[in-house]
Amino acid sequence: MRKYLRDVKGKSLIWCINLVAGLAIFFFGYDQGMMGGVNTSPDYVRVMGLGYSTYEGPSEGWVATITEPTRQGGIVSIYYFGTLLGCLAAGIIGDKIGRIKTMWIGSVWVLVGASLQCSAQNIAWMLCARVINGIGTGFLNAVVPVWTAEVATHTSRGATIAMEFTLNIFGVVVAYWLEFGMGFIGDGNTEVRWRFPIAFQVLPLLVFMVVVPFMPESPRWLIKAGRNEEARHILYRLRWKEETDSDVQMAQAEYDDIVGIVDLEKKHAGQNTYFSMFFGRHSGDLHIARRVQLNIWLQIVQEWAGIAAITVYAPTLFSEAGYSARKSEWLSGLNDITYCLSTLFAIYTIDRWGRRVGLWWGAVAQGICLLLAGGFGRLLKDHPEKAAEYGAAAAFFIFAYTAVFGATWLTIPWVYPTETFPLEVRAKGMAWGVVGWSIGNGWLTLMNPIMFSAIAENTFYIFAAVNFLSIPLVWAFYPETANRTLEEMDLLFASKSPFVWEMEKNFAKLKAENQGVSHMAHVGEHHRADEQMEVAGKV
Repeated sequence: MRKYLRDVKGKSLIWCINLVAGLAIFFFGYDQGMMGGVNTSPDYVRVMGLGYSTYEGPSEGWVATITEPTRQGGIVSIYYFGTLLGCLAAGIIGDKIGRIKTMWIGSVWVLVGASLQCSAQNIAWMLCARVINGIGTGFLNAVVPVWTAEVATHTSRGATIAMEFTLNIFGVVVAYWLEFGMGFIGDGNTEVRWRFPIAFQVLPLLVFMVVVPFMPESPRWLIKAGRNEEARHILYRLRWKEETDSDVQMAQAEYDDIVGIVDLEKKHAGQNTYFSMFFGRHSGDLHIARRVQLNIWLQIVQEWAGIAAITVYAPTLFSEAGYSARKSEWLSGLNDITYCLSTLFAIYTIDRWGRRVGLWWGAVAQGICLLLAGGFGRLLKDHPEKAAEYGAAAAFFIFAYTAVFGATWLTIPWVYPTETFPLEVRAKGMAWGVVGWSIGNGWLTLMNPIMFSAIAENTFYIFAAVNFLSIPLVWAFYPETANRTLEEMDLLFASKSPFVWEMEKNFAKLKAENQGVSHMAHVGEHHRADEQMEVAGKV
């Protein structure tokens, strides 16, 4: 396999990297989607002491009733405590030993956590297993997107990560339909209904663990580590098209820019602890603390934009609309398929339209869908005689919300932290993004059962308000990163003002004065053309 991969280059190599990274992201989606079905398994509810189950006849089977929603939410949310611990560890390790080794270490943690989860005999066992699994997931979430962003071109970086998140939601779809099918085994009250879906996640993970050591390391990390010739060789392989002079020169120019920015960032080396990054100590014109805050809050807002509420409450709305329990489950699964297909739209638009436009129109459409879904949900309760009409309308806006989220807010908050941090601390920067995601997700999964129990469909109005409030936030503080090289981000964030219009003005000024990143750092002198061709000939 190693010999074969050495000969792969250009777009074929990029596709190989995307597929391998996609395995890790598929696992991430499957792991999240899996718990929805596990939580409704009667045997799981009994083993974990979450409630009781009743037999609803041959058509419905056994149905679980949750009497301990806080305990149930705690089992789900403690996973995000693990992801928080894992991403912070991965940020340090990923910047120190490289992206490939760090991803492999994370997959070992996940393998142990998954094995413990599928064999859990009580709630304490499950809680420990969830933390261990979360640590591994935190490793992968912090490093996999960084790795793929660093090997992609600046014009396709967003689409590259968006493609991986198509596989992420495909993981959710597989988890849902697998568990839906497991409910038909026996009378639905079997151990295999929840233990097998947990164990199934090990399969893509084992494939990932076997293949990832053969993948090329990030050339940007290699330059940071002083392994310049190896980095140059990999960069030429990644950018190879037809071995023309122009391809060689473009790859060489990219290499020079990376070298230049690494030299510039080394002025701040040794001061890039998490504490220093968060409080902005010793970062000078890099303004790392500002980048940390932008990415933490973007991930928190993503979670509070309402996707978890839709996922949790959709089956309830479907059942209140008069659909049977089985049909409600079927509709929820169909909604997941819509979710997966909508990510294909993100692949097409994320680089063409940019990050800001996607966040804007996504927030507007999501807010409107949530308001209408909540409103029709209220009408559904007040006028049960019109359940078919109001139920269909509520279901339509649930499907519409999910499609818009998949096309916009799902991917952009994951792309943004891979782009906005300096190479010197890029893995740590992505870790800060995962911290925000862990806080938002853990907070929300703990609160969701309580909120819906207390105010039911009115919860949608809270999430709609978050969507509308995010619009001025993005407009004022989040600069556009699409179609800019990773090396240009230090120029973009060099402004002392946090407002986007000042950042753009300063960026244009610096570009005009310095004619590029490598010139700004006073490094990156180009090699002679014959030396370039000699290096390209070795690829």
